[in-house]
Amino acid sequence: MKHLFLLTALLGALAAPAATSPVRQLIGAYEADAGSVGSFYNVPWSALCFEQREKLNGDWLARLEQLDYAALEAADQIDYALLRLTCQTELAHLARDRQRLVEMEPLLAFRGAIERLELARWREGRLDGAAAATAVSDLAKQVKQLRERVEKGKGETKDKKDEKKPEGKKADEVLPLKVAPALALRTAGAVGQLRETLKGWFKYYDGFKPEASWWLKKPCEDADKELEDYAKLLKEEIAGQKGKDEDPLVGESIGAAALAEEIRGEYLPYTAAELIAIGEREFAWCEAEMKKAARKMGCGDDWKAALAKVKTNSVSPGAQDELVAQYGREATTFVEKNNFVTVPPLCKETWRVTMLSPEALKHIPYAAYSGQHMLVAYANQVMKQEDKLMVMRGNNRAFTHLTVPHELIPGHHLQLFVGSRNNQHRRLFGTPFYIEGWALYCELRLWDLGWARTPEEKLGMLFWRMHRAERIVVSLKFHLGQLTPDEMVTFLVERAGHEKFGATSEVRRFISSPPLYQAGYMIGGRQLLALHDEMVGRGKLTERRFNDAVLAENTMPIELLRAALEKLPLARAAQPVWKFAGENPADGKAK
Repeated sequence: MKHLFLLTALLGALAAPAATSPVRQLIGAYEADAGSVGSFYNVPWSALCFEQREKLNGDWLARLEQLDYAALEAADQIDYALLRLTCQTELAHLARDRQRLVEMEPLLAFRGAIERLELARWREGRLDGAAAATAVSDLAKQVKQLRERVEKGKGETKDKKDEKKPEGKKADEVLPLKVAPALALRTAGAVGQLRETLKGWFKYYDGFKPEASWWLKKPCEDADKELEDYAKLLKEEIAGQKGKDEDPLVGESIGAAALAEEIRGEYLPYTAAELIAIGEREFAWCEAEMKKAARKMGCGDDWKAALAKVKTNSVSPGAQDELVAQYGREATTFVEKNNFVTVPPLCKETWRVTMLSPEALKHIPYAAYSGQHMLVAYANQVMKQEDKLMVMRGNNRAFTHLTVPHELIPGHHLQLFVGSRNNQHRRLFGTPFYIEGWALYCELRLWDLGWARTPEEKLGMLFWRMHRAERIVVSLKFHLGQLTPDEMVTFLVERAGHEKFGATSEVRRFISSPPLYQAGYMIGGRQLLALHDEMVGRGKLTERRFNDAVLAENTMPIELLRAALEKLPLARAAQPVWKFAGENPADGKAK
C-alpha cells in the first residue's frame, strides 16, 4: 500500500550523531560525497555526470578493500556489506541508465548543446552572447525537426512503413521517426529535465550579463516553446498520457538480465522464476483459506461470492476517517495486549488521518502512510458513480481492518518512529524488503494472533495477503516481458477479485515503481517470518524482544539483518545464501 515516499521518509530522517565506529564514519563520508557529486554534477543525462558518479562509487569500493576487515566488529562487518552492496548497485543502475540514454539518443539530438552551454557556465562564467544565441537557435531548430519527424512517424501506418521507398532523400523531406509509447514517455521526462536546465542557464545570465537579454531572450523563448511542445507530443500523443481516467497503461519492463541484477542488489539467493513460484505458492494457500471462510459465510467454496458480499459492507459517506481512527486505536491495544512489540507513548500520540484526493486515488486506491499521516481512501462526490462504488467496495470495513495496522501500529508508523531513533546511519540502505516486508510480516503475525474476529475479517486479511502474492507474480512477469499492463489488470480482476478501478490504479503504480518494490512486501515478510521462526520459535528471543530488535537494527536486506541478529560470521565478499523458502520454492506449501 505504501510505495516510494516511504523510502523518501527514511532518507529524510535526522542525521546520525558522531560515531566512533570506523565503518559508520565511512558511511557518513560516503553519503556526504554522494550528495556533493549528485547535487553538483546535475546536468540530466550528461556523460560527465555519469562519469563522476561512476568514479565516486568505484573509488569507494577500492577504499573499502583497503580496510582491515578481520579487525572489524560484527556490527561493522554488517555495515561494510551494506556500503559495498550500495556502491555495486549504484554502478549497475548507472550502467542501465547509460543504456537507456543510448535508446533515447536519436530523440535527444539537441542534448549535447544544452550540456555544453551549462558546463561552460560552471567552468568559466563568461558569455559570448552572439555565439550562445546561435547555439540556442540551432537547438530550437533541431527540436522542431525532431517533433516533425515524430509527428510524421505517428501518422504512418504499418502498411506505409512496409512499402518500399525510393532511394535518396529530397532536401525538404521529413523522414518519419516511430517511437514506442514507453520510450516516448521516458524521453518526454528527459526533455522536460533538459528544458529546465536551459531555463536555469538563461536565468543565471538574464539581468546580470548585459548582453544576455539582448542576444538570448527571443532564442530562449523559442527553444523553450519547442521543448515544451516536443515533450507534450511525446507524452500525450505518443504515450497517450493526458491525465485522464482512460489513459493507457504505459511502463517499461527491464528484461531478465537487469531483473537478475536487481535481485542480486537486494541480497536474495533466488531467481525471478523462483520468486514467482513463492508468490504462486502463497496465492494457493490464500485461496484454500478463503474457501474455508466462505463456507462459514454460507457461500460454499465460492470465495469470490463471499468476497463480493464482504465488499458491500462499507461505511456511509463521511465516516471512513472515523472508522480508520477507531481501528488504529484497536490495533495498538491489540499488539500491546499480546506483548507483540514495544509502542512508545509518543508514537501512539503522533499520527493523524488525512483523506486522499480523487486524483491521488488514481495511484493510491487504498490506504497509505506518509509523514505521520494515515492516508484514508474513500469515494469523493466529484467522482463518477461507478468509480465511487468501486472505491467504496475496495475500502470496505473488512479490508480497512487490516490496512490500518499495516500503515500505523505495528506497521509503518511505528517502524519509522523507531528507525529515526536507532542506527540512523542505515537510512542510506532503504529497501522495500525491510520497509514493506516489516508491515507484511506484521500482517502474517496478526493472522496467527487472531486479529481477524469473524469470517468476513478473515476474508479481508486473506484478500490483502493474496494481493501481495499477486504483486510478486504480475510485477516480475511484467519485467520479464511475460505480461502487458492490461493483462496485469485482467489478472488482478479475474483471478483475485479486485475492482477494476483499484486494479488499474495498482498496475499504474506497479509499472512506475522500482522493479522489485512490489515483490518486497511478501518476500520481505516471508523472510522476517522465517527469521522469527528461527529465533522466537527456538526460544532464543521472546516475540517482543525479537520485534524490537528488528526495528532497532533499521533498514537493510533481511539476510544481513539475520546475520546481525543471529551473530553469524560474514565474509568480506559474502553473497546471499539463505534459502528462507526452501531450496526449490516450487515445492512445498506456505504456512
